[in-house]
Amino acid sequence: DYVVVKMIPDNRLPPRHLHSVHTGKTFAVIKWESPYDSPDQDMLYAVAVKDLVRKTDKIYKVKTRNSTVEYTIKKLEPGGKYHVIVQLGNMSKESSVKINTVPLSAPDALKIITENDHILLFWKSLALKESNFNESRGYEIHMFDSLMNITAYLGNTTENFFKVSNLKIGHNYSFTVQASCLYSGQMCGEPATLLYDELGTGEDSSAAKTGRSTDVAAIVVPVLFLLLVTLGIGFVVLYMRHRRLQNSFTAFANSHYSSRLGSAIFSSGDDLGDEDDEAPMITGFSDDVPMVIA
Repeated sequence: DYVVVKMIPDNRLPPRHLHSVHTGKTFAVIKWESPYDSPDQDMLYAVAVKDLVRKTDKIYKVKTRNSTVEYTIKKLEPGGKYHVIVQLGNMSKESSVKINTVPLSAPDALKIITENDHILLFWKSLALKESNFNESRGYEIHMFDSLMNITAYLGNTTENFFKVSNLKIGHNYSFTVQASCLYSGQMCGEPATLLYDELGTGEDSSAAKTGRSTDVAAIVVPVLFLLLVTLGIGFVVLYMRHRRLQNSFTAFANSHYSSRLGSAIFSSGDDLGDEDDEAPMITGFSDDVPMVIA
């Protein structure tokens, strides 16, 4: 024997397994299951989105017969905090989940330029990579003094640079730049951080490296200049010696040049001695020998 029991659907039960599937800067995807398996009719859900920062509410309606429901909440703000409540349209028991959207990215290429009595912070505009960012919103600049263990708010700017003065020698500072917070320090962008190391000289680490490289250059450049001058003088001396040797050889060759033969004749001392021994000595002319002059 057996008996079939069919449970009566209870529309007062809350949606099951409500959770966030994915969150972006301006949207969030949530998912839940119906209060009971295999609904036999369309079910109307009320999705209430409470902005915990702005203190505002929005309600969306979702009608479906699916056991598993996936819904995308749009028009959210980057870095926002939200409380999402899902329940049946008859105001049954509810399920809720908290969602934090992704904040705006940190500014890129944050750099420090050291001047005589101040420094300048530079960075790239967030509008180049964040379509949700408006330059009129501006940037916040904070400074942390590691020696005093104090964080200070320096100000807000709509430019891509900021001047910082009155820094103390021997202190190390960390500067952060981020998209300005919208409400009471909330809905802020991700901060870009850069360390400014005084090193007891009033210079940041990059400036100190530049100074050290400048000192090395001040030593190396004169040495290289002296080497170049020495090499130049050496080349001049060698050139002058070469010219003197060339001139001496030319003069020597010209002194032994025979225009009849068209070449220069050089003889050793031994050859000259031999020719003198073999040649007969002329002592004089006899009166009875006629002289013929051609």
